[in-house]
Amino acid sequence: MRVLTLTPFYPTASDDAVGCFVAEPVRALEEFEVESCVVAVQPFYRARSSPNGHPAQWVRYVAIPGGTGLASSGAFLYATLLSRIRKLHAHHRIDLVHAHAALPCGHAAMLLSRELRIPFLVTVHGLDVFFMAQVGGYAGQWCRRVALSVYRAAARVVCISRRVADELADGAGADAQVRVIHNGVDPQHFSPGQSSTGCPNILSVGTLIPSKGHEVLLRAFAVLHERYPNVLCHIIGDGPQLSRLAQLARDLSVASKVQFLGRQSRKQVAEAMRRCTIFALPSRYEGLGCVYLEAMSAEKPAIACRGQGIEDVIQHGENGWLVDPDDLTGMTKALSILLEDGELRRRIGVAARNSILCGYTVRHQATRLAQLYQECVS
Repeated sequence: MRVLTLTPFYPTASDDAVGCFVAEPVRALEEFEVESCVVAVQPFYRARSSPNGHPAQWVRYVAIPGGTGLASSGAFLYATLLSRIRKLHAHHRIDLVHAHAALPCGHAAMLLSRELRIPFLVTVHGLDVFFMAQVGGYAGQWCRRVALSVYRAAARVVCISRRVADELADGAGADAQVRVIHNGVDPQHFSPGQSSTGCPNILSVGTLIPSKGHEVLLRAFAVLHERYPNVLCHIIGDGPQLSRLAQLARDLSVASKVQFLGRQSRKQVAEAMRRCTIFALPSRYEGLGCVYLEAMSAEKPAIACRGQGIEDVIQHGENGWLVDPDDLTGMTKALSILLEDGELRRRIGVAARNSILCGYTVRHQATRLAQLYQECVS
């Protein structure tokens, strides 16, 4: 089977983590005799990306900058791709188009599907399935209409968690053919290792934006600092909240114990996971959260928030820990319990990795995608 993958997310030379949830299963699908032709797309106004070794054709397309141009971006992308994809299809038949996100790639895939008379499916990676949180007003309503047409036309809509599927069902009802396929993790890359022999440390990995909950983590860490003066907090990621969070750490008198490490490579993140004592990301807006799976695969207790996609995987107190969003008391208590009880950390960590090995590896993800592809083309 030959699959055309259209994605705005794909690893680059400057950031090998972005789009790894697309690139890694594409590679794993080769075992199932699925040949993937990956087209990674970028609007012309963004800085040109350089590939980092994952095979892909990089295509830049005309688009109106900002949220107002999002609804029309799929049509522009389709116009850019049509000649190229026709030639690919004529040379070696494409059986299926797999798009990631309804806009722009899902819309372009829908139009290509009609032109080439082949099925398409679309994967929804986040909770903003209709783009209404990104774009307001009339433009947002336009985005919603286009996205809804994509979901209704797709042979299947893949959601990365039940939480995402629920969001889609609330807006599309029974008009979309939905299948939940969770993202997977490479258990060899994110493997267990000895925690740092120095001071215990709490690790967080995520873009520095308000919804990720880093402020709650820092405030909880500050509450615990007097009781656990040797504990460190390491935060990997970059974003618009960096200066504000750094100032908060100073205001809370914990700046000497908090390290903002910036964006790091996949290898560096895996090493940090192995060294950490606890992983914590109290994000209140998460379709699934691959970083939780990565920490679990590294045999670490991961703290996440209730009501998010990761609830499909984490069973509170068994293979991870759940707190309510924005719950400072709950976050402080969770950290305190796990810092205090090494045996509990060990037990949860072992159960976490077993959960990954039993159903949430990249190979599991590829197996389910290969089965779904077959359904779509049969």
